[in-house]
Amino acid sequence: MDKYSFLNAAHTAYFADLYDQYLKNPDSVEPSWRAFFQGYDFGAETYGLEGEIVEGVSTQIPEQVQKEFQVVKLIDGYRSRGHLFTKTNPVRARRKYAPTLEIENFGLSQNDLQTKFSAGEIIGLGSATLQNIIDHLESIYCDSIGIEYMYIRQPEEIDWIQKKLNINDNHPKFSADEKKNILRKLNEAVSFETFLHTKYVGQKRFSLEGNESLIPALDAMIEKAANYGVKEFVMGMAHRGRLSTLTNIFGKSAKDIFSEFDGKDYEEKVFDGDVKYHLGWTSDRETDTGKKINLSIAPNPSHLETVGAVVEGISRAKQDRKEIEDPSQVLPIVVHGDAAISGQGLVYEVVQMAQLDGYKTNGTVHIVVNNQIGFTTNYLDGRSSTYCTDVGKVTLSPVLHVNADDAEAVVHATIFALDFRMQFKRDVFIDLLGYRKYGHNEGDEPKFTQPLLYKAISKQKNPRDIYADRLIAEGVIDEGHVKKIETDYKDQLEEKLVDSRKIEKTKISPFMQEQWKDFVRVDEKEMIKSVDTKVSKDVLKDITKTISNLPEDKKFIRKIQRLVESRQTMFDENRLDWAMAEHLAYGSLLSEGFNVRISGQDVERGTFSHRHAVVKVEDSEEEIILLKNVSKDQGQFNIYNSLLSEYGVVGFDYGYAMASPNTLTIWEAQFGDFSNGAQIMIDQYISSGEDKWKTQNGLVMLLPHGYEGQGAEHSSGRMERYLQVCAKDNMYVADCTTPANMFHLLRRQMKANYRKPLVVFTPKSLLRHPKVVSTVDEFANGSFQMLIDDANAKASKVKTLVFVTGKFYYDLLEEQEKLGRNDVALVRIEQLFPLPVDDIKAILEKYKNADDVVWAQEEPRNMGAYSHMLMHLEEAKTWRAASRRPYGAPAAGSSVRSKIRHQEVIDFVFDKSKDNQKK
Repeated sequence: MDKYSFLNAAHTAYFADLYDQYLKNPDSVEPSWRAFFQGYDFGAETYGLEGEIVEGVSTQIPEQVQKEFQVVKLIDGYRSRGHLFTKTNPVRARRKYAPTLEIENFGLSQNDLQTKFSAGEIIGLGSATLQNIIDHLESIYCDSIGIEYMYIRQPEEIDWIQKKLNINDNHPKFSADEKKNILRKLNEAVSFETFLHTKYVGQKRFSLEGNESLIPALDAMIEKAANYGVKEFVMGMAHRGRLSTLTNIFGKSAKDIFSEFDGKDYEEKVFDGDVKYHLGWTSDRETDTGKKINLSIAPNPSHLETVGAVVEGISRAKQDRKEIEDPSQVLPIVVHGDAAISGQGLVYEVVQMAQLDGYKTNGTVHIVVNNQIGFTTNYLDGRSSTYCTDVGKVTLSPVLHVNADDAEAVVHATIFALDFRMQFKRDVFIDLLGYRKYGHNEGDEPKFTQPLLYKAISKQKNPRDIYADRLIAEGVIDEGHVKKIETDYKDQLEEKLVDSRKIEKTKISPFMQEQWKDFVRVDEKEMIKSVDTKVSKDVLKDITKTISNLPEDKKFIRKIQRLVESRQTMFDENRLDWAMAEHLAYGSLLSEGFNVRISGQDVERGTFSHRHAVVKVEDSEEEIILLKNVSKDQGQFNIYNSLLSEYGVVGFDYGYAMASPNTLTIWEAQFGDFSNGAQIMIDQYISSGEDKWKTQNGLVMLLPHGYEGQGAEHSSGRMERYLQVCAKDNMYVADCTTPANMFHLLRRQMKANYRKPLVVFTPKSLLRHPKVVSTVDEFANGSFQMLIDDANAKASKVKTLVFVTGKFYYDLLEEQEKLGRNDVALVRIEQLFPLPVDDIKAILEKYKNADDVVWAQEEPRNMGAYSHMLMHLEEAKTWRAASRRPYGAPAAGSSVRSKIRHQEVIDFVFDKSKDNQKK
């Protein structure tokens, strides 16, 4: 008897459905069926679908059932590879891929086209002919939208996607009014660009032409998102199409954009501003259904993908607010360019954050404005991957490829992406495949490098006219409709242009002004003033008690138990160390209602095992965070070990601080020089954001710094680079030497009524140095000291006055005590920017008997703070400099050599005859 005769007795739709489940998720199928399907697949792959296989499986399966399997394979082929055979490229022929989706490649033939197959049920057709099944699959997977999703490992997500795709064969069904609205937004996009092209000939504007369907897509997303209950929409995008997005989506007045085009000066003298297509904007919009939604588009530099990390940080900060009931009510949208998303490594860093506790934002909609060209580089020279969006597969996100000339398909795909995000709180990517009508900017000649492509583009109708022709053919509009809406819109622009030219100066509106209404912008004179950072001893006592007592009913590693308990001992003995400075600063701010967020590599414990803000229960690894229990109505305390990223994480935390001025937002580098991985963030945002965009930001960067013989990459935080970008009032830079000063520095960051980025060069060896302690009174009643005088020096006896910063002070102090030199005064400069010039001059006056003034640093002469002192303090030009010689690397790899060089500098500080610079 045929061992597979039971297959004749059951409905073939059952096998088709079961096999479909097996193809999507083998483990979801009952084991005996799974074994059967595995044998079938093995035979099909080994001997071909018609061949004899192990135990004669192929020949014993009834032919109709076998054909059903083959049709399911065909369906699976469309699902997995249909995106390779779409009509998504408006101006180029698609690359050829093999094997194709021809039915012969699935063991089927032309003779099967009119045969009905139960496999049609798994795509919502019921029993259907093979021809109908193919037509259905072609319509879903190979028309204007291609979709990649079969690599997703969650069956419920795949099922959801497939059910969505089966609706109307993955085609939209818009009402006449919806179609007219799409046309209206397309007209705004097209008309805005042509108006600028006429009025500002040759000026850069990075036009959207070739991808104008982005505008109706964004419009539809906002309307639908508001219906989902989304309250805030945070967007980042580079230059291309930004001006059109600002005016046609975010409601920025075209009058203001025209003023920026006219190149007028700014109202504020202290503000340098930025080019028009870099500026941010915040506005409120009322949707067609009367719902209000807040829209923010973040300012961005020319480093195209940098803004993506910032947007995620802004979004997370907004999602963390107490009044937000559901984090998905804040929707991040990142608009990429095709060359940038595939070429910039930051995108990978941001994508890897998507599901991490410290950085997730409940799903981001990524939209690629795909010009198929980067500046002058063809896509074939710009990436190795098939698609520019392949980075999205890192997080198994669905990717939709859409023909930008098919406006309805673009809007349909965008709504699909929004629905997916709201359903699963995960990222989704839209590849909007269009073209770039002109060169990279409107002054370039693209035919120099892509003559064939631009010959095709010159003949291409714009998406508005393509869509208008379609609507006329459908009878939705008449032929005069487009002319009327175009004329009306351009008349409005003409009126705005006339108004703009009546205004003499440009006014730049601050980004997210509502969050910053209680803060003022200040100059360096205000920054140098003292801020009251005192705290009562009782508060410090209560905080210490909280952070010194682990739960008694849980088991902890004995060493960590002793470490936590030692916090109380330190307080009782009036000798508080660096870790206590941090804990008490965070705890006191939390008790006052401020929030604290700390992130970076290994920050929970601290690279040098000093912080232990998170303690693990020994037998369960349950996390205990004592700072969450400081007071009843305290602020939020969150600390997260980051992924091994600097650029992305610093960008994220900068964005977080930008949207949450009442949160002490800290990023700590594992070692100070690792921050150079985030150099673009430092240059383009941290040091210059306020000057360019009026954006205040209180991000704190903790950079471990100090020469302890650990080699070139573990010594210097590269303070010279930060000091080089310091100017006027853009940031604080400090190099503290006492726990109390660190405590007050961190508190100042929140207690001031303004926000500036703060860079702190933090210690390593000093974390446990017996002399690096402060009293409780210094914490409670002190303030941040920008300069610390030598408390033991008698001015009349001092012959050598030494200015020093950071950890090197303690090396010099040790040598001074060893030599018994009471004719030397060691003065610490704790704040390097703004430099406390008046305090330094007062010290020079105090020690006027000193005939030898020294600037001492452990860094090489071409590094550290020496050049900064020369630039900002005239008197420093006459000082004797004691430092290592100039070097290319910050420190020697040999600990022996490093100690020799270190001692040479120390010797020279105390004896100017030992000038190592001459050796």
